[in-house]
Amino acid sequence: MLSKKTQYAFQALMYLAQNQKSGPILIAEIAQKKKIPLKFLENILLEMRKDGILESKKGKGGGYFLAKPADKIILADVMRLIEGPISLLPCVSKYFYEKCANCDEKTCGLRKVLAHVRDANLDILEHQSVADIAGI
Repeated sequence: MLSKKTQYAFQALMYLAQNQKSGPILIAEIAQKKKIPLKFLENILLEMRKDGILESKKGKGGGYFLAKPADKIILADVMRLIEGPISLLPCVSKYFYEKCANCDEKTCGLRKVLAHVRDANLDILEHQSVADIAGI
């Protein structure tokens, strides 16, 4: 299940993508239009700016905007930034692997099934962008 933080990140990205011709957009506008708590949104946007997904401009006419085209912002990358691992178990994670305690990975049936789940999720999330979810 996606956390509220990730849901808000996607909502903000969709709004920015749909309104990119308007130039930089104030955090307050995004928060109001998407009904996201302002302080929470500030932290999310800052995190995405530090990762290079967003850019910001200070002063009059300032705000946030996409750092690259919406079709180049991949959903899996945003999820990993905000959520961390996409896999349901740490032992099947591609980028955040950890061995599970008290488990034999070679014979664990759960690990095998959840590796398939991870692959199916990634097959979709790595081929979908903000442009796709924003309908642009």
